[in-house]
Amino acid sequence: MVESYLGLFAVAFLAATLLPAYSEVLFAGLLAAGHDPLWLWAWATAGNTLGAAVNWMLGRYLLHFQHRRWFPFKPGTLGPAQRWFQRYGVWSLLLAWAPVVGDALTFIAGFMRVRFAVFLILTAAGKGIRYAMVLALVQGVGITL
Repeated sequence: MVESYLGLFAVAFLAATLLPAYSEVLFAGLLAAGHDPLWLWAWATAGNTLGAAVNWMLGRYLLHFQHRRWFPFKPGTLGPAQRWFQRYGVWSLLLAWAPVVGDALTFIAGFMRVRFAVFLILTAAGKGIRYAMVLALVQGVGITL
C-alpha cells in the first residue's frame, strides 16, 4: 500500500521535471483501485511540487549554460514562458501544472530569482488544485476497478 503512494510521489516528481511522465494516469488508476483520495492528493501534490523545485534550482543556478546542446530548454520554449511570467508575475506560477509551459515557468521563476517560499506556495497551490480536479473528475465519473 505504501509503495503505491511512494510510486505516485516518484512519478509526480518526474512529471514536474524535464522527464516525460504522466502522473494523472497513475493518480486516477490508484484512486479507482480504492486508495485513499486524500493521501493520493497529498503525495501527488508534494511530488509534483518538489519536482518543480528542481526546475527552479536549475533556472536559478544553471541559466548561464543555456547555449549548450544539453541544456533542457530551447529558446523557443523559454521565450513565451518568460513573456508570460513578466506579464503576470509570480501569479503565473499558479499555472505551473500546465503542459510544456508549466515546466518553463518554474525554470523562469528560478532565473528571475523569485523567493523560494513564494515559489513553493504558489506552485503547490496550483498543482494541488489540478490534482483536486482530477480527483473530482474520476470520482464524478465513478471509475472503479
